[in-house]
Amino acid sequence: MEKNGVFTEGPIFRKLVWFAFPVLLALLLQALYGAADLWVVGRFATSADVSAVSTGSQFMQTLTSLITSFSMGTTVLLGRQIGEGNEKKSGETIGTSIILFSGLALLLMLLFGILAGPISKMMNAPAEAYRATTSYLRICGLGSIVIVAYNLIGAVFRGIGDSRTPLITVAIAAVINIAGDLLLVGKFHMGAKGAAYATVFSQLISVIISLLIIRKKDLPFQFKREDLHFQGRTAKQITVLGLPIAIQDFMVSLSFLIILAIVNSLGVTASAGVGVAEKVCAFIMLVPISIMDSMSAFVAQNFGAKKPERAKKALYDSILLSLFIGIFMGYVAFYHGDILAGIFTSVPTVVDAAASYLKAYAIDCILVSFLFSFVGFYNGLGMTSFVMVQGIVGAIGIRVPVAFLMSRLEPVSLFHIGLASPASTAVQILLCFGALIYVNRKNRKGSNVASLQ
Repeated sequence: MEKNGVFTEGPIFRKLVWFAFPVLLALLLQALYGAADLWVVGRFATSADVSAVSTGSQFMQTLTSLITSFSMGTTVLLGRQIGEGNEKKSGETIGTSIILFSGLALLLMLLFGILAGPISKMMNAPAEAYRATTSYLRICGLGSIVIVAYNLIGAVFRGIGDSRTPLITVAIAAVINIAGDLLLVGKFHMGAKGAAYATVFSQLISVIISLLIIRKKDLPFQFKREDLHFQGRTAKQITVLGLPIAIQDFMVSLSFLIILAIVNSLGVTASAGVGVAEKVCAFIMLVPISIMDSMSAFVAQNFGAKKPERAKKALYDSILLSLFIGIFMGYVAFYHGDILAGIFTSVPTVVDAAASYLKAYAIDCILVSFLFSFVGFYNGLGMTSFVMVQGIVGAIGIRVPVAFLMSRLEPVSLFHIGLASPASTAVQILLCFGALIYVNRKNRKGSNVASLQ
């Protein structure tokens, strides 16, 4: 970051792109964690290991998404304080966040040590993949302290407008993860266990490197040892902002887990096919996700600096940017899904299953260009309760029922089941447009948007 308020001045589109691009690359490398696991396991292990990694990594993705979403409370609050030029409060926010998230990490480690088996059963892991799935979940779960630390550090960097430093640390960790997969899975044939160990170790290295960089970095706020204590009021602000986002993302992820459980009941081929398709989708959705994360920090700083029109202009620019790329990615997913799926598996039946599922996601590529930009905008404004409501309506009210109904139609088609996602996104977009009309009316009346919380 150049100076405090880096997003509050200068050309909006250029600043948004230059901030979002490193975020995109970092997310791309993060996606390589799970993708590398699945690719190596698909080449050197059994179908049961592929099913275990696809199911286990999907659950871990849900957990990581939950932590990232909750940490958005730190990003938004810190970004707002930097926009206001309040350095003292920024330091208190960092200190409180460290204490708050440390407690969360310890709780997750305890829960995973006990519940890895029941989670595998809940996910309807195929019988031949049950033990491998449980091992993968337990190893990754016991590394929760690393996952939490990594996401909190990323939240702080996004809040201060620095998206390049996380990119550097993730790049190093991604290389280590791939090397670990090749060693543990390819050479020592440890299967799903090896993939889990490689993932946790690579993230640990990323955290260590991040901490070393922070010690030498010129930060736009004051952080002293005395700031490292729990402040109830600050913790409440972080929770009020972050918890609704976490609940929303959890319900969305839960809906995908339910869909995966539905698909698992169709057999190992369908399970592996959807697992592969979800890995491909993790890459396809990176652009709108990176813009969403960037929008949250961008809008939060401008909200703190009392520049709402600038924040709204960023919303329109972000939609145009993500839509342009979304159309291209949708075309590739619809017409060349088999090629994309073939990157992760060489089993013809699994490739066909994944390609069928990806055709439905091609439609969603275009729709999420609107939805994710809106979500980032509302998160930055502090309207996280609305974000939670629209997410739950889409996930539980639309996606799960549509997927269940499609799974009951004969003949069963993964394409039809996949249509649950664009159906949900379309409804959520309508809700977001309605909220924008409401926000505009509030602004014309001189009301504070934050009062919508």
